[in-house]
Order: sequence, then C-alpha cells, then structure tokens
Amino acid sequence: MSVSKCTKIVLAMGISALVTAGVLPVNTYADDGAGTFIMRARLLGVVPEDSSTNITVIGGNAEVDSNLSLDLDFTYFITNNIAAELTLALTRHDVDAMNTAAGNLNLGDVYLLPPTLTMQYHFIPGGTFHPYIGAGVNYTIFFDGDSGVAADLDYDNSFGLAIQAGFDMEFDENWALNFDVKKIWLNTDVTVRALGTTVETEVDIDPWLFGIGVAYRF
Repeated sequence: MSVSKCTKIVLAMGISALVTAGVLPVNTYADDGAGTFIMRARLLGVVPEDSSTNITVIGGNAEVDSNLSLDLDFTYFITNNIAAELTLALTRHDVDAMNTAAGNLNLGDVYLLPPTLTMQYHFIPGGTFHPYIGAGVNYTIFFDGDSGVAADLDYDNSFGLAIQAGFDMEFDENWALNFDVKKIWLNTDVTVRALGTTVETEVDIDPWLFGIGVAYRF
C-alpha cells in the first residue's frame, strides 16, 4: 500500500468520525482526574519515512512499505492534566532494496512490535473535547522476518523518541471517539547476507502513526 493511499484512507476515516461526533448526542463526561483510567482501540495507519545506504552488496537503499494495523493503548491520569500512555501494536512491512545494480529486489518482510510509552498533557480535563500532546520513548522489536532474495536478513531491536498529538471527542458518559498522530524516530542496524558477502547498514524507518478509534473511560 502506498504512503499516499494509506494516508488518504486514515484521513477519510478521521473526517467521517468528526462528522459522526457532531450528530451523536453529547452528554456530560465526568471530569478526568488523578486515578482515571482510559483504554483505546484504534485502526492504525503506519507510514514510514525510510532511508538507508548500501543495503545490499550491489548498492541500493531500503524501502519499507506503509500498512494498516490495529493498536491498543492504556492511559492513566496522574493529575487532572498529566497522564501516562502505553501503546501496543503489531505491524508487518514489506522491505525492498531499490535502485540496486540488479534492479529492485525483494528483501522479504518483517514484523514490528513497537510498544510506546508517552507522558501526556491534557489541555481540557472537563467538557466533551479533550485535546492532548505527548512525548516519550519507543522500543521496537523486529521478529519473524522473511529474507526474500537475501540469504539472511537481521534487524536489531532499538529505542527511539516519540511525540504525539490527538483528541478524544465524547459522545456519552464513558465512550469517546479518538484521533491520534504519533511520530517515532526509529533507527535499526540491519545485517544482510547475500552472494557470500555480509553487509551491515543503518536504516532510518521514522514512521508516522495515524490512529482513529474509540476510547472507554473507567
């Protein structure tokens, strides 16, 4: 799935959600405060901004495709305005070596498990519209990869910084629509074994994560 197609799908869902939120009855949502717990489930669009050099023995650079997935997050309010969020997701991505001396090559696919922990600031604890921003850290685990035309392909797990912005739009006492955008700076060391030669390179994946879903407040 191309970056533009994936982005258009997620944005369309976001617009639809806002329209829906405008026509649904809105009840008073109890003020968030210390001890409040929120769980969210979202459809997630993952759009990498990848770059690399010399990914194979014949040159070229890596290209990681965009994908749709699901995520689940758990948010706990420490104060009325400050909360901690843990986001869990699982995504699969196809990897290609582009513009090599032998043309474009399929390097298989890989699964990413990228738990992300952020500290958030919520601007409007009460009311029906709850915008927030956040920043934190991500740890991405790569596993179950298919090496494609390479004899072997290994990705190192890695830490990265993350920022986010989003909002909850309530439509009854416990339920809300959620839209969330995250940017993760993710760099991994990749080892490619092909044609009897081993090449090590760095790949900057740096994905955008666009999420739309529902939130439930306990």
